[in-house]
Amino acid sequence: MTLLDAAETATSDPWSAVVGQPQAVAALTAAVSSPVHAYLLVGPRGSGKRAAAGAFAGELMAAADRRTGSDPARSARHRRLAARQEHPDVFVLSPAGPSLRREEEVSQLIVEASRTPVEGSRKVLVVDRFHTATPAAAAALLKPVEEPAGSVVWVLLAEQVLPEHITIASRCTRVDFGPVPDTEIARVLVSEGLVAADRAPLVAAAAAGNLHRARVLATDERVAARREAWWKVPDRLDGSGAAVALLVAELRAMIDDAGGALTERHRSDIVALDQREEHFGVRGSGRSVIEAQHKREHRQFRTDEIRFGLATLGARYRDEITSMPGEGAAANRRAAAAMRAVDRLRATAESLIRSPNEALALQALLLDLPPLGDSLSGR
Repeated sequence: MTLLDAAETATSDPWSAVVGQPQAVAALTAAVSSPVHAYLLVGPRGSGKRAAAGAFAGELMAAADRRTGSDPARSARHRRLAARQEHPDVFVLSPAGPSLRREEEVSQLIVEASRTPVEGSRKVLVVDRFHTATPAAAAALLKPVEEPAGSVVWVLLAEQVLPEHITIASRCTRVDFGPVPDTEIARVLVSEGLVAADRAPLVAAAAAGNLHRARVLATDERVAARREAWWKVPDRLDGSGAAVALLVAELRAMIDDAGGALTERHRSDIVALDQREEHFGVRGSGRSVIEAQHKREHRQFRTDEIRFGLATLGARYRDEITSMPGEGAAANRRAAAAMRAVDRLRATAESLIRSPNEALALQALLLDLPPLGDSLSGR
């Protein structure tokens, strides 16, 4: 769903763009009538935090107007503009680079927090990807978040709360978001006409709770092939470094190929930027911001693909446990080996994703996994 799509449904159902998060929606809805100064929305990427922040901002604006006797049309306008991220009193900041930095972005937030609302009595500041804030940025934001002007409500969005952010998190009301359930993702994909009903479960599973990724994958005809490649990895393990090296090379090439559509879209962005600069005679108009965003999107894409692969491997080993025939010591050893593989995958997933050397990290992981089939043992 695009921002425009969200805006079209915002007036009738402000929370329709927030999928599969009934508890979070209930908490935010209850907060509208008497909001506190700051909220922290915590959950994985693609779980609907950004859409929820927009809906919450629109409801805060509409509620403030209702208390002054404003007409319903004005409330509808608040909701529509907030959903589009076009409301003059809703400021949304997404870090341009890999982290939220004090020098550029926090200074901008502090200035915005000091400004008087334009259209009403409320101002909402949404900070996306707060989990990337440097220690200096978090420290600089502490006082503005802790002691805002009476008209200001802060909404921080984070995938997790890091130790260096605990202090500022303690000043906020926390609202948790979980991965969007596969059934909900499949329902949305079918209702939006993005995939056929028989293909929706595959795409939903590949998205791993990320609705944004699910919409991207809806037009990716190679999802099934990539899942099959990861599924067959345990069949090709033989304990040798040569087999692992070949597998890792193939998997990384497959991820590179899957990112081709994203690369083409980025090229189109740069071409459009070149044309705008040529037309208006202005150079450097947001180029660094766009290039930083492209790098971030590429990193996120690879992270999502690796998570998809590791989840598929985990499902394969769990399937092996439930379908393993036979009894006795040998069967028990095979089941124990498969269980250890699932535990290894779960324990190493995040460290693998954060590793600066993707190839070496994948090789180390695959060398530690047991093969499947007759060769599965309790090593």
